[in-house]
Order: sequence, then C-alpha cells, then structure tokens
Amino acid sequence: YFVGDNIFGWIAALSTIGVQIWILTVFIKASEVNLQDDKIDIQFTWKCPRDTDTCENKGDLDGTGWAIFCVLMVAFLAKD
Repeated sequence: YFVGDNIFGWIAALSTIGVQIWILTVFIKASEVNLQDDKIDIQFTWKCPRDTDTCENKGDLDGTGWAIFCVLMVAFLAKD
C-alpha cells in the first residue's frame, strides 16, 4: 500500500499500523510485573485480605479490553 499513490491505500496502511501499535502498548502495559499493583494482568482476580472473612473481585475489565476484542474479532471474521 505504501508504494502506490492511492490515498485510500495510505490511509488503510497507516490506520492498520496505528491499531497494531495501540494493541501492542496495551499488552506491554499489562505484562509489567509489579505484584503490589492491583491492575496487573494476572489470572486470579479475587483478593482476600487476611483480616476479613470476605473476598473482593478486583477484575479490571474495561472498555479498552472489549475494544481490542471487537477489533480482533472483526479483523478475523470479516474475511468470512
């Protein structure tokens, strides 16, 4: 797409690069290891303090995660 002079090809290529960089930064931020941070990407989302009998769900699913999921599903299912 970068070789041609078509503006739509350039827009498609640059937007694809932008989306890929955005998804990469989200994954890099989620993979940083700081066990004191409650927003790290670990498998266990329940936190049970030692001084109480109740546990709390600390899952941090937000709009960014759902947006990445939708972009990936559209990208892979659009060709069908």
